[in-house]
Amino acid sequence: MSAEYATFGLAPAMRAGGVLVNGEYQVHRDFMDFIVDGRPLLFQLSDLDAVSPLASDVPPSIFTAQVRSLLLETDAPLPGGRYVIYGCPECEDLGCGAVTAVIDEEHGDFIWRDFAWQTDEHADLELNGYHGIGPFRFRGPEYRQALDSLLGPDSASPRRRVLLIGARVALLAKLAAALRTIGIGADITQDAEGVSADELRAYGAVAFGRAVAQQERAAVRRSFERAGVEVAYVDGLAPIVPLLVAQIEHALDRSPQEQRRLTRLVAADGEAGIEVTSPCRVRLTAYRLDRLFRTHAQEVFDGVLEAGRHRIALDARAVKGESFVVARTSGGVLVEAMAH
Repeated sequence: MSAEYATFGLAPAMRAGGVLVNGEYQVHRDFMDFIVDGRPLLFQLSDLDAVSPLASDVPPSIFTAQVRSLLLETDAPLPGGRYVIYGCPECEDLGCGAVTAVIDEEHGDFIWRDFAWQTDEHADLELNGYHGIGPFRFRGPEYRQALDSLLGPDSASPRRRVLLIGARVALLAKLAAALRTIGIGADITQDAEGVSADELRAYGAVAFGRAVAQQERAAVRRSFERAGVEVAYVDGLAPIVPLLVAQIEHALDRSPQEQRRLTRLVAADGEAGIEVTSPCRVRLTAYRLDRLFRTHAQEVFDGVLEAGRHRIALDARAVKGESFVVARTSGGVLVEAMAH
């Protein structure tokens, strides 16, 4: 085994939720990703829609048990000393498939080796092994410090709650229902005056409808500033629920900018400009409002893009008039209005 060391760290990541064109919902999941040699390990596993066991929405006792497991303080959950590194974002069933690896401790170092895709109790390295990944040798103190930090009092959970402010109550109710369906809490109000600081601290984002005046927006911002709460502010592009959900998903993304896979979206003159940092599946959806303010949605691209910048021509009918483009990978969402 190579004596070279890899660096180990953790960083916030998310599995982006959303309302899809076919009417299905994709659940939002926040988790801590493993950063190996400065890059998310997940990005080395082709285009995998998965989360680590260190998810923020599991009960504290289970979260602690997952950390202790990775520190080898408990027995391996799978035969052969194997541990789940990434699993299904919708459930915990091994039958959906999971990335597993053997974790050993040697002379104070931690070693992750023999990565494999596993769908039952026993891994077939010959058939399903990730032969180009690992082994990784991590220095014990660095590895322990990163994982131990998750158990401290400062390891606050992400604020997955959104405050919705707007004039169209029926639209806000539909938006709140959609957000709750994908795992994001939502409340509706006209303003934030008189709301206690403790209540305001529960929110990670505030979404304004297009009809909310600048004076009202400023008053809401002052309320959060007085409470000492930093939130992301979302200016709703159009009264289209899936589009607004995508905007809010982007606002709630806590992952470091330099470790994101989808980093750029430009929409102009019937084209979309995309930039990704590693090979991944990208889906582009166009939304538009017609002259009667009816919503039309169309998936205009779905394919795997290599790392770099790409220009994608879009169906002219899908982006005429007042239209918007949503770019989505498993771990991120970007939204832009189409410039003509």
